[in-house]
Amino acid sequence: MSVMPQKVGYRDIKQEVFRRIRNNEWPPGTLLPGEVELAAEFGCARATVNRAMQELSDDGIIDRKRKGGSRVNLTPVRQVTFEIPLVRSEVEAKGAVYKYELLYNKSDIAPLWLQNQLSLPVHSHVQHIKCIHFADDKPYQYEDRWINQKVVPLASEFDFLKVSPNEWLISEVPYTNAEVRFSATSAEKPVADALGVGVGEPVFKAERITWLSGEPVTFVRLYFARGYEMIASY
Repeated sequence: MSVMPQKVGYRDIKQEVFRRIRNNEWPPGTLLPGEVELAAEFGCARATVNRAMQELSDDGIIDRKRKGGSRVNLTPVRQVTFEIPLVRSEVEAKGAVYKYELLYNKSDIAPLWLQNQLSLPVHSHVQHIKCIHFADDKPYQYEDRWINQKVVPLASEFDFLKVSPNEWLISEVPYTNAEVRFSATSAEKPVADALGVGVGEPVFKAERITWLSGEPVTFVRLYFARGYEMIASY
């Protein structure tokens, strides 16, 4: 068994359970230990285990059934290599002229919701940045980003006036893991103003977290106006 950190978070449990599945310690079809048993093993709250198991279920690695426990999926899970897109390249690939505008850049204490989202210690410092990416002078993407200064201390010194945080992070900061969530949402006023759409108009939203060796690097919300199209190849 891997040595777990003294303070165990849901990502630690998720990583360890996945390691055991990947190494065939728990082969396909195995009925996994219950949440109470795992919580006792890892020395954490049952809710922490529940979140880890739910994410493994969302990833297609395990199958959870109410009152039936969790089993390792019989269908093999394919690992997909994820590459963070460079917005400038996306725009230019469409034959459009790329432009970038910085709206907000401030060092601050991470809000409580972000501390919970990234499992950050209280009073953690983050760099909060808001900006717009344009294609032929039309808003293409609104970016609302928080960078963990513990992992990326230089973020507090960079002005981001000419280079976007997307471009800077890709060139300067490596990452080992990423989590992306996609959804449709209604544009609130800051998003509507940035994208030039009406308040309440439907927009496409992507939320992305990246980690470096278990430490969160950045959390970003990306918003796209109507007409955005995502294409992925696997």
